[in-house]
Amino acid sequence: MAESDRSGRKVVATNRKARHEYHILETWEAGLVLRGPEVKSLRAGKVSFQDAFARIEGGEVWLYSLHIAPYEQANRENVDPTRTRKLLLRSSEIRKLVGSVEEKGNTLIPLDIYFRRGYAKVTLALARGKKLHDKREKLKRRTQEMEARRAMQSHR
Repeated sequence: MAESDRSGRKVVATNRKARHEYHILETWEAGLVLRGPEVKSLRAGKVSFQDAFARIEGGEVWLYSLHIAPYEQANRENVDPTRTRKLLLRSSEIRKLVGSVEEKGNTLIPLDIYFRRGYAKVTLALARGKKLHDKREKLKRRTQEMEARRAMQSHR
């Protein structure tokens, strides 16, 4: 399930809805604090971003509502699939985030989860929600580009 890219990242899951629902303003790479069975489940790609978001509390960043399915073979050690998980960022990055998130309409969302050198990482994005007309505009533009490409190919 995981594909590898040039920087040694093995992407496990991507939040495909994020770029449709939000304008991405800035991104950060954050470490993800996990328990053993969660890592196994992540490597198998059993993760869902449905309604996942991050929040800053007490000078730390926490990831909420990320669903990591329980690992089948670890019956006793499995934890709550949607538990709150700590994200590891530098304190300077957290200070920068605090000011940005307090602006009206901004939120922190996970874009993807991957492994780099054996460590689970998450790409965290500062985002602002799109309005309905923005989404429609993007779909209309994409449809026009596709039709133009088709016309060029059939013209050959």
